[in-house]
Amino acid sequence: MTTSPTTREKVRGGVGESPLRPDGIPKVVGNFAFASDLHAEGMLWGATLRSPHAKARITKLDLAPALAMGGVVDVITQEDVPGQRGFGMHVPDQPVFADGECNYWGEPIAVVAAHDLDTAKRAVAAIDIEYEGLEPLTDMEEADEVDSQTRRMKVRRGDPEASGAVVVEGYYEVGQQDQAPLGTEAGLALPDGDGGVDLYAVSQWVHSDHWQIYPCLDVPPEQIRCHPVGMGGAFGAREDVSMHIHLCMLALRNGRPVKMMYDRAESFVGHVHRHPARMWYRHEADADGKLVKVDARLILDGGAYESSSNAVIANAAYFAVGPYKVDNVSVDAVAVKTNNPPSGAMRGFGGVQTAFAHEAQMDRLADELGIDPLEIRRRNALGRGDNMNTSGQLIEGSLPTAELIDELATMPLAEPLASTDPRHLPGGTGLTTDPGHVRRGVGYGVTLKNLAFSEAFDDYSDCRISLSPIGVEVYTAAAEVGQGLVTIIQQLVRDVLKMEQVAVVWADTGIIGSAGSTSASRQTQMSGGAAYFCAVELRDEILAEFGGDDLSHEGVWREGELTVTLDEVCALEPREHEIRYRHPETFATDENGQGDAHPAYAVGAHRAVVDVDPELGLVRVIQVDAVHDVGKLLNPVAAYGQIEGGTLQGIGLAVLEELVLDKGVIKNPNFTDYLLPTFLDAPHIEVRWVEEPERWGPLGAKGIGEPPTISAGPAVAAAIRDAIGRHLYRVPVLPQDIVGL
Repeated sequence: MTTSPTTREKVRGGVGESPLRPDGIPKVVGNFAFASDLHAEGMLWGATLRSPHAKARITKLDLAPALAMGGVVDVITQEDVPGQRGFGMHVPDQPVFADGECNYWGEPIAVVAAHDLDTAKRAVAAIDIEYEGLEPLTDMEEADEVDSQTRRMKVRRGDPEASGAVVVEGYYEVGQQDQAPLGTEAGLALPDGDGGVDLYAVSQWVHSDHWQIYPCLDVPPEQIRCHPVGMGGAFGAREDVSMHIHLCMLALRNGRPVKMMYDRAESFVGHVHRHPARMWYRHEADADGKLVKVDARLILDGGAYESSSNAVIANAAYFAVGPYKVDNVSVDAVAVKTNNPPSGAMRGFGGVQTAFAHEAQMDRLADELGIDPLEIRRRNALGRGDNMNTSGQLIEGSLPTAELIDELATMPLAEPLASTDPRHLPGGTGLTTDPGHVRRGVGYGVTLKNLAFSEAFDDYSDCRISLSPIGVEVYTAAAEVGQGLVTIIQQLVRDVLKMEQVAVVWADTGIIGSAGSTSASRQTQMSGGAAYFCAVELRDEILAEFGGDDLSHEGVWREGELTVTLDEVCALEPREHEIRYRHPETFATDENGQGDAHPAYAVGAHRAVVDVDPELGLVRVIQVDAVHDVGKLLNPVAAYGQIEGGTLQGIGLAVLEELVLDKGVIKNPNFTDYLLPTFLDAPHIEVRWVEEPERWGPLGAKGIGEPPTISAGPAVAAAIRDAIGRHLYRVPVLPQDIVGL
């Protein structure tokens, strides 16, 4: 007896559910293969000689002492680079090795290959090298004055002479945050014996790596194959090339597999960091709190090389005002080059820096006018059908800013402090805080972020789906960095093809086209969209072939009758379908920053509750309430996890995390002195979401990776301000800032 299509069961593990992640149990029990676990028979180990100076000229470089050591196989420098001598995500301005001069502390100078890691490290120390120290340029404002920059932007909209009844001005700084992935950089290069190499190295975008690597090796592109690998976190740290070219050079020169793995200290200079920022703001509003005009000047420190600074400064400029309506805007923004370690992509990508400033400005306006801080945000909320406050772009997709604010207002506040348990006090088990001295503060952060790549970038994701007796295989180069993309792709394809057995195959650059970077909160929409629409086209082909009008987990249906089972379909010749999925076209803006630069936006809202010991300058984040714009909720547990994790990263920037530099030298490259939030620092986090489907992507879903980090930090900083009753201009907020020293 057949079953009517109206009563058929939904396939398990589809959209809206929270199935077990395929990598979950292996990671918990220690069976998951991370890049650091890779091994090959007869492999060599690589180690890197790095500059101890932020700026220096190399006056002597003698490799002979290292090469004379037993167990050492090779040492390579810039002189050995066979092809293009520089690389970079946008421009090849970063040398493979220091080219006569070192431009930042930790810049690679040489790489050793040896039979074991200990020998490789001892050989690095044996290299005879001398330097002539030079004066580094480390101050971003000085760099701006001497015109050392990667990109300068101007945004002008509306009437420059417009004015409001109330004016607030402020200066703000954001320190340099590290992505601090728990897994350090690691990789393995395998020569193929025919002049090519297979590279397995941590990456958020293997095709971008590939485009940067093969010109430096002077080989045809098909000779280099970059493979996605397991990694312990990314957050932007894996977008740039690190050891990749070094590994390939050593493997090709010596015809043997080569492995490299940075230790924790080296990891701090082995990847880029969040751009430190200095920002000047002036907000003008009418007597009702409606924004009339916003002026801003932004400087971001990009460090020694460009990396992704040109895109980060664009985001900072375009989102300088946040999710608020204002007709008159003037923003000047510049990303400068210094001799500090390179800055690049990190979760939030320019929006984090400006969010701290524009949210502090909104609170100051609220104070001046005597308006509730949430109410002033609601009165200015940007939404669908409005024009973007900076670029003037019509917002055609969803942007439920007001709805998020309203939902946040309904969430219950944390209970007043009642416990004397030191674990619940700002001083913790240090037993320093008297409960009678604690002051409680409440603060808000409402922020805006673009989704996917912008400014006319040809953003796409390739996907191929194969259907055979073993089930469904989805081929993609999209990097799974721990965010759960594999699960999302499986859920989307299950929903369409009605088969539970869906495997995601991480394909290398020689097998599948680019999926773009796992960044910009884009993969759910882009690679999820590619998988979803590829599955839709494959389903439609099957229905057309068998004359069906519906597909279920049982098979193909026509007019309520089952015509062929899915097992019978799969038993036929294997069938494949491949597509390239793009989002709506974007465009470069004009000289005033006006134009359709972005395909979509997402908004996030946080409320933070903190307890502060104002005498000792100690803070405990008690509760964070979060409401997020998810478009269409695909996986509740995954969304909650992203919001929870992103919130902790925002809290870290607000009160703990900062790389401390002294004349370009990182003074705290370790987890003893670079402090991360732990489980003991984690507050109670309540999460809600608003579903308003986006105009593109799978089922209207939006990415959720970055928005929680952007809005959490400003909310915590605002709550501290509320507790102590004093302006704070910088994050992370340090004890001396709270005490007022």
